[in-house]
Amino acid sequence: MSQSLISMAYIAAAILFILSLSGLSNQETSRRGNYYGMVGMAIAILATVLNPSFTAYGILIIALVVGGLIGARAAFKVEMTQMPELVAVMHSLVGIAAVLVGYASFMDTTSTLTGSEKTIHEIEIYLGVLIGAVTFSGSVIAFGKLSGKIGGKPMLLPARHWLNLCMLIAVIILGYMFLKPESFCCCSGSGLIPLLIMTVIALIFGVHMVMAIGGADMPVVVSMLNSYSGWAAAATGFMLSNDLLIVTGALVGSSGAILSYIMCRAMNRNFISVIAGGFGGGATGGTAAVIEGDVTPVNAVETAKLLLEAKSIVIVPGYGMAVAQAQHAVNEITKLLRGKGKTVRFGIHPVAGRMPGHMNVLLAEAKVPYDIVFEMDEINEDFPKVDVSIVIGANDIVNPSAMNDPTSPIAGMPVLEVWKSHITIAMKRSMASGYAGVGNPLFVMENTRMLFGDAKETLQAVLKELNK
Repeated sequence: MSQSLISMAYIAAAILFILSLSGLSNQETSRRGNYYGMVGMAIAILATVLNPSFTAYGILIIALVVGGLIGARAAFKVEMTQMPELVAVMHSLVGIAAVLVGYASFMDTTSTLTGSEKTIHEIEIYLGVLIGAVTFSGSVIAFGKLSGKIGGKPMLLPARHWLNLCMLIAVIILGYMFLKPESFCCCSGSGLIPLLIMTVIALIFGVHMVMAIGGADMPVVVSMLNSYSGWAAAATGFMLSNDLLIVTGALVGSSGAILSYIMCRAMNRNFISVIAGGFGGGATGGTAAVIEGDVTPVNAVETAKLLLEAKSIVIVPGYGMAVAQAQHAVNEITKLLRGKGKTVRFGIHPVAGRMPGHMNVLLAEAKVPYDIVFEMDEINEDFPKVDVSIVIGANDIVNPSAMNDPTSPIAGMPVLEVWKSHITIAMKRSMASGYAGVGNPLFVMENTRMLFGDAKETLQAVLKELNK
C-alpha cells in the first residue's frame, strides 16, 4: 500500500473515531457509535499492517492472535458488574504499553536524529514514560478498589500534598538530567538512570494519587484514568511518528478530561481536589453523623400494593442492582406498570455504579426505553409530585446528609432527593453503609419503607404479586 493510501486510511479511521465518540454521547446512538469505532480500528490496523516499512509479520500475527483471544474471552466471561474493573485493566495496559514503547525508543540504536529533533524526541519519550507509568500504577490500584481487593476508604498520608510537590520537583529535575546527561557524572553520559528513577517515582505517584481518593469518587477516577490513557497513547504516537495514534490518543484524552470535569461539576467538586483526595476522604474534616432511629420494613406483597396504588413512580438504580443482575426484573415490572397506566421513570445519578454511565448501560441491556431514563438534574424537581420512589441498591447518591450535614464526607454532593416523594421504598440486602462508608438517614425517615433481600429475588417476588 502506498503512503498516500495509508494516509487516507488513517484520515478515514480518525473520522470514524470522531463519529464513534459522537454516537456514544447519546443512548439511542451508542450502538452505532460502537460500530463506527470498531470499523475505524479495523481500518487503522489494516493500514498499519500494509505499511511498506513494516516487516515483522510473525510477531504481529502472534500479538493479534493472543490479544484477540484475550479480548474475546473477556467479552464472553466478564459480567456487567465487572465492567469497571475491566476498564481499569484496559487503562493499565495502555499505560504499560506507553512505558515499554518509551524505553524501546530510547534504546533504539538506529535513530539518526540530531540537534533539536533529537531533543524533541527525547522529551516525547520522557513524557510518554511519565504519563504511562502514572496511568499503569493508578489503574492497578483502581482495579483493586473496584474489585474490593483494596478498601474503598482513602489512604491520606501526613503532608501528602508536600509529598506530591516533592515528586513533581524531582520529576522536573530528572527530566533535565535526562536531556543533559553529560552534565552529570552520575548519569555516565546516558539518560537511562534518570529515566529509571523517574519511572519509579511516577509509579509511586500513581499509587499514592488513587489510594488517596475515596470510594465515592471511583467513577471520576475511572474517567480520569481514561483521559490519562489517551494522553499516554498520544505520547506513544509521537514516539512512533504515527499520526493516527496521536489523533486517537488526543480524542480519548480530551474526551476523558471533559467527562471528568462534567462529573465533578455534577458532584459540586473541584477536579483538582478529587485528584488530591479531597472528596470522599473527609475533605470537610469531619465524619458522618450516627444514624439513629427505627426502620419500617415492608415485604413484596406490601410493595406491590403501594405500586398499584401509585400513579407516578420513579426508580433509582444503584450498584446493588448491578450486583444482583436485577435490571431485567426491573424492566418487566416497568412494562407491567406502564401497561396499567402508571407513569414510570428512572432517575440516574452521574456517579451511580462504579464507572460513568454504568446504570445507563445496564438499563439499555435490559431494553428499558431510553425516553423514560432521566438524569438527576432533569428529575430532581419532580420528586415532590412522585407517589412512590424505589431505590434499588443505592446509598450515597440518595443520601440526604450530603445536603444537610456539613460534617459528612460527602457534604455538598448533589443527590437524588427521593425523600421528597410521598413514599420511598429502599431496597437493600442489609443496613450496611454504601461504598463511601457513610450512613444514610433516608432509611429511618417516616415515609421510607425498607425492602430487604437480594434485589433480583425480591423484585421477582414483587412482579409475581403484581401479576395476580
